[in-house]
Amino acid sequence: MPKLRNLVLVAGAALLTRRALRRRIQASPLWPMPALEKPTSGRPRSRALRLLVTSRETVAEGVVQLRLEGRDLPCWEPGAHLDLVLPSGLVRQYSLCGDPEDTSSYTVATRMVEDGRGGSREVHEQVTEGMELEVRGPRNRFPLVEAPSYVFVAGGIGITPLLPMLRALPERAEWRLLYAGRDRASMPFLEEVEKLGGMGVPPGERSRARGRVTIVEGRPDLDALEVSEGAAVYACGPKGLMAAVAARFPDVRLERFAPRTSSDGNTEFEVELRRSGRTLTVPPDSTVLAAVRRELPGTAYSCEQGFCGTCQQRVLEGEIDHRDELLTDEERAGSMLICVSRARSDRLVLDM
Repeated sequence: MPKLRNLVLVAGAALLTRRALRRRIQASPLWPMPALEKPTSGRPRSRALRLLVTSRETVAEGVVQLRLEGRDLPCWEPGAHLDLVLPSGLVRQYSLCGDPEDTSSYTVATRMVEDGRGGSREVHEQVTEGMELEVRGPRNRFPLVEAPSYVFVAGGIGITPLLPMLRALPERAEWRLLYAGRDRASMPFLEEVEKLGGMGVPPGERSRARGRVTIVEGRPDLDALEVSEGAAVYACGPKGLMAAVAARFPDVRLERFAPRTSSDGNTEFEVELRRSGRTLTVPPDSTVLAAVRRELPGTAYSCEQGFCGTCQQRVLEGEIDHRDELLTDEERAGSMLICVSRARSDRLVLDM
């Protein structure tokens, strides 16, 4: 009996140890190796925060601004964004448009997109004051750089990442902003933008006299936009506007929360789901996620844009064409976000 009791105790201890190790490895796949603080590509994972929605305000037609409060929040710089985990579990990215010096709250704004994927509608219809939301970040892949002068192009809600940049520009910096929208009523933060450019401000009170703001209702004329040599050009807004800006100014810095939708250069490839024993074909104009979900409908996903990491899957064989904005180099060595990334080889094998 003593031997049997000892055997049971040893087996129980081994089981508990195995479970503890499994939880530890799931929390950090690189354990016991530390994750890179500053990966050479991708973005480090941020710990999730639970923040309280203390203000919900309509700041333009179809645009809602949220103030999310907490304590000792991570610092951020102009151009940064947050991942918001909405009540349904959807993850969406929103540019921070408040004050970077405020460590007690984050401010974001979103426009209702009637024919969108549901995130903006959920914010507008379900997020209320007093609700707690999970956020991840901030992360910044759209930083403000030092330059002799600046040109900013914003379309509608695209003003949100640019507004903190305008506030942070050095005194007497030379800059100009082209801000376009359907009409003035639909353009958020318009009054503050005009004041930053000195519009309606007495000459003696203009703190940034070298700033110039052009407000356009409708389609802007980019050919009329003056850009001096060495100027840093930033743009954020609808896809059509950003495509036009990129064509006019090849070195423009763009902020977009969308995957590469063009299938130009994409090729067909096969994906084997090793554990499921199935082989799928991914055509040039579709994604691995779409192909996988036809066979495994319960496969988790959220943003479908390569930002949130929900659809990350382990890759056993094949060369990956990474197109995400999240994974570190170490994570990319053996996994991919199947919502946007593809294959460089003819075949991938996933641990699914």
